[in-house]
Amino acid sequence: MDSYPEEIKQAFALYNREVAINNIKIGCIMGMLLVPSFAFLDYSVYPRMANDFLIARFLCSILIGMFWSVLLTPFGEKFYRLFGVTLVLLPASCVAYMIYETGGPNSPYLANGGANSPYYAGLNLTLLVLGFVLRWTSFESLIAVLLVWVEYLAACRIDEAAFAFRGVVVNNFYFLICTGIIVVTGNHFFTKLRFREFAVRHELDENKRELEQSNLNLESSNAKLAEQNIALNQANREIKEAEIQLVQSEKLASLGRMSAGIIHEINNPLNFATTGLYTLRKKGKHLAPEQQADYAEVLTDVEDGLKRVQAIVSDLRMFTHPNTEQIDPVPVAEVVTPALRFLSNEWKDGVQIEQKFAEGQTILANKNKLIQVIVNLLQNSLDALKAKTFTAGEKPAIWIEGRIENGQSLLSVRDNGEGIEAQHLGKIFDPFFTTKDVGAGMGMGLSICYNIAQEYGGKIYVKTEAGKFCEFTLEFPVKTKQAVN
Repeated sequence: MDSYPEEIKQAFALYNREVAINNIKIGCIMGMLLVPSFAFLDYSVYPRMANDFLIARFLCSILIGMFWSVLLTPFGEKFYRLFGVTLVLLPASCVAYMIYETGGPNSPYLANGGANSPYYAGLNLTLLVLGFVLRWTSFESLIAVLLVWVEYLAACRIDEAAFAFRGVVVNNFYFLICTGIIVVTGNHFFTKLRFREFAVRHELDENKRELEQSNLNLESSNAKLAEQNIALNQANREIKEAEIQLVQSEKLASLGRMSAGIIHEINNPLNFATTGLYTLRKKGKHLAPEQQADYAEVLTDVEDGLKRVQAIVSDLRMFTHPNTEQIDPVPVAEVVTPALRFLSNEWKDGVQIEQKFAEGQTILANKNKLIQVIVNLLQNSLDALKAKTFTAGEKPAIWIEGRIENGQSLLSVRDNGEGIEAQHLGKIFDPFFTTKDVGAGMGMGLSICYNIAQEYGGKIYVKTEAGKFCEFTLEFPVKTKQAVN
């Protein structure tokens, strides 16, 4: 925020003042309605004190109403920040009073009152209103949170000899601390986001006003009008880019939270399989000579499969991090052939495969990652072919074609399977989106393909017609390794 002009900061302060006052009014309405509405809990939990608590609740509601009426005056609008903190303390004080009374020496609920009172949840609710309704700055939120903590500890009678900071007290106070941290942190980042949005919109408004003014004298201000149009378009692009980055950040954050557990669970069986494969290679020396060639080929295929899974796990770990690995010009045929061999058990049984590549066609990328992309696309095609019922004379088929057009190296995988429904096209590259049954897929394949293509300066797009065909095309710029370096 410090890098923005003072004019924008002052404008945001005025805007934020109006928003804060409106939020406080909404908080007053919620307080006047919600505080008395919880009276039924008093009759359920503390029936012998319910009448006293009801009076306290109505008194709190009346004070909030008076507080609202003062807020509508010039005095209230001038000191609205102080009034905001007071608004939180009114219901919090009411709840603290009830916690205090249930633990008093004359309370019929001494055994379950005071520190053991379930009414500490009311303080959590008050903090949530602070975080999600009032939306203050982090400093104001911190003051309110600290005061609520103090009220709770006071209500627990920490000045008495019988008080002990353990058990339920620790449990309740820990929840209050966590809620307070969430509220303060959330309000801090929410304020920053609102300021950035306001700054962009403020600049847009300023550009629009200048543009309207320049239209009054078109003959003398054509140059200025052109500059404002460029600035306006640039601002719009920045807004769209910011929205895209925000959505992508949320997706990557979700993936990051899940990836650690997934990687751990996959790596353990991979290590066991690798160890077993090493043992099998040693045992193979004892086979008859005529069996060793086939045996070695099978072990090689198994080892390729294990390496492929390890590469996938590595990609999942580095999904949100830049990649600095070595890349080389990879012949297209050397990518497709091992991918087909890896899935041979699935396509050799009745699926027709046709291949056609441009002579000398290469893609500048990492070979293992390109194989992973082709495996994912072929697997999707095979799944689509299995799901379709073919008419007489029609056979399941996959066409793999490589070609060079307009300085681009293209590689397409087409099948005559079920295709993709129109409503799903906008989400097929999203992480964890899948239309398959539970357990049939995680929805990571196309997302990983998309990110690998982007990693090497390429892109992936799809053509499809539901019930007839689906074609994914990878497009990479034709470059030499020296040019990239």
